Formats: sequence, structure tokens, C-alpha cells
Amino acid sequence: MAIERRLSRAMFLTTEVVELRQMCLTPGRVFEPGKYIAGDLPDVAFEMGLVEKLPPVRGKSEEVDPQI
Repeated sequence: MAIERRLSRAMFLTTEVVELRQMCLTPGRVFEPGKYIAGDLPDVAFEMGLVEKLPPVRGKSEEVDPQI
């Protein structure tokens, strides 16, 4: 039997950009895989473990100057 991975919406900020890894079907809408704002996704997507955190984005201030 596979290990079920259940997540809670509480693990994500409502304004956080997350990745929906698989299609999520609800009675009112079909959510295709891709990037979404966590607050726009239904609870079932989190409960089914379809949502992943995205890695932090590196800004210009964190990049190393290649000439040094």
C-alpha cells in the first residue's frame, strides 16, 4: 500500500505561488497542472497532496558576479 501524502492549506500563504502537480477536478472547474496562487485552489487539491511549494526564486542581489 502506498503512503498517502496529505497536506493542509494552512501550510501555505494564501498569496503564495504554488505548483499544482496533477489535474484537479471539482464540480465547478477543472484545474490544469501549473502555477497558481494558493488561495485560488480548492481545499481538495491540498488534501490530496497535489500542491507543492516552489523553490525560492533567486534575485539579482543573490547572484554571483562572474567577473570576480
